[in-house]
Amino acid sequence: MSIKWIQWVAMGALCLTAVSVSARTKTSYGEALSGVQSVRIAELLGSPDTYLGKTVRVEGLVEDVCPMRGCWIEILESQGRETIRFKVTDGVIVFPVEAKGQEVVAEGVLRKHEMSKERATSWLRHLADEKDEPFDPSSVTGPMVFYQIEGLGAELTQ
Repeated sequence: MSIKWIQWVAMGALCLTAVSVSARTKTSYGEALSGVQSVRIAELLGSPDTYLGKTVRVEGLVEDVCPMRGCWIEILESQGRETIRFKVTDGVIVFPVEAKGQEVVAEGVLRKHEMSKERATSWLRHLADEKDEPFDPSSVTGPMVFYQIEGLGAELTQ
């Protein structure tokens, strides 16, 4: 093989790579991202008191989307199996169901939610209803604490 031919093949491969990378599109939702440093979801959930009430940035894959109003997404950390809910005000930001599986960078304020057993049962029933899934109230054995990010803005990449 001649050197010239190898150079042409290499140049073609480089061009194809550039086209496929540039073909990825970003869609912004809500406020523009501020540029705060990303924190791993595992770190966020491992020491939440450090981040409560602060603006945080997380990155990962959209694992689930609210099927009713698009008012939340569940973000799966790329490096692990941890997830966190990114909740936005109904109607202010609407995530399409097609966002599932897309890469996301999201910013918002970390909040702690504490619920009595009764409130947790009601909330979990609501989540099951949203997804048209069965719910067993006896699965709730006591009060519940969870963390979620009150969404400010996000960028989805497809």
